Amino acid sequence: MFFALKGDKFNANSFVAEAFAKGAKYVVADELHDASWKEKFGDNLWITDDALKTLQALAGYHRNHLKCPVIAITGSNGKTTTKELVAAVLSKKYKTYATKGNLNNHIGVPLTLLSIKNDVEFAVVEMGANHQGEIASYCQYVRPDFGLITNVGMAHTEGFGGFEGVVKGKTELYKYIGEHGGKIFVSADNELLISKIPDLNDCITYGKAANAYCHGLSGNSTDFLSLIIDADNSPMRIQTQLVGDYNFENAMSAVCIGKYFKVDESLIQEALEGYIPSNNRSQKISLGTNTIILDAYNANPSSMREALKNFAKISATNKVVILGEMMELGDYAKAEHEKIAALVKDMPLAKRVFVGSGFHFLENEPGITWFSKTDDLKTWFKNQPFENTSILIKGSRKNELEKILKD
Repeated sequence: MFFALKGDKFNANSFVAEAFAKGAKYVVADELHDASWKEKFGDNLWITDDALKTLQALAGYHRNHLKCPVIAITGSNGKTTTKELVAAVLSKKYKTYATKGNLNNHIGVPLTLLSIKNDVEFAVVEMGANHQGEIASYCQYVRPDFGLITNVGMAHTEGFGGFEGVVKGKTELYKYIGEHGGKIFVSADNELLISKIPDLNDCITYGKAANAYCHGLSGNSTDFLSLIIDADNSPMRIQTQLVGDYNFENAMSAVCIGKYFKVDESLIQEALEGYIPSNNRSQKISLGTNTIILDAYNANPSSMREALKNFAKISATNKVVILGEMMELGDYAKAEHEKIAALVKDMPLAKRVFVGSGFHFLENEPGITWFSKTDDLKTWFKNQPFENTSILIKGSRKNELEKILKD
């Protein structure tokens, strides 16, 4: 079935005949570009008012026939990692389906739902958003039974209209859960999120707070995150392959969900210790004598600060920071880039490198290297005689900073 969607670059209504020629059984379109189509393709061509809304409605129809509980995950930072960790834990006991990759937008969410088969026992659906009302719209057809917001920060402020707009937009998930008798998983250490929950009787908590349903602490002694959680008989250490303390709450939420749904503690430990980050998210890479922390899938002011704070804790003689500009910040862009630059300037680093127009104001700053494009950065990077150096690479998706590590 081919849905003729419209995007910034293409109008797929132009490809109706081609879709049939390439084997589509049905085509859903919202424009009739050729009057002969109806006669040629008959009932196999469906003309609707809006092909995207039809896709979403079909996903909702399919959701109505699923028997499995659905856990929805959103947040400014860490939602994809959290989704992967939760799925890894639940998969140890249940047949679990989770959002593939980063299919978390207005097209990806319905496609995720339509991929869930009837034998699935748990579904974990990731929801991304860049404006108010988006999470609420997903909830209308995802109809989650459980919800988790990882955190809220300065992300997509251009669309949300500032930090308060981000809070309002993300907590639309809480509003839906509260109105439909579901349960919310939340960090007991996040006072802001706790204050936005309609009924605290509906929440299951995790974190460092002593009264949390799932209590744990960070037990870090290496660059990789470790957790010490309260097990049945004695404290249990979980040594993850996640870089950074900022992943503590992501990992704890997965422990909490596993505990709540009665996954054995040993299996929770096995799932978290076996998870290896990929897709440019908090990856630790050895390159000769150098250690790379590649966190280049995306970036916003909140995640930038956390990554820099964690990098500052790492014990290394030579450190280099390479940062790409942050996108979708609107009126906040200049101030937020300046704050990140000031933070980097105060760090004891061998080199401070920036790329993208958001950091253009650093072009002639002493002790700073700035590039307008990632390709120029790549050329420079290949010619650096780095030895025994720890390098943090972080930036928004548009920067594609992972390219500098490729031949």
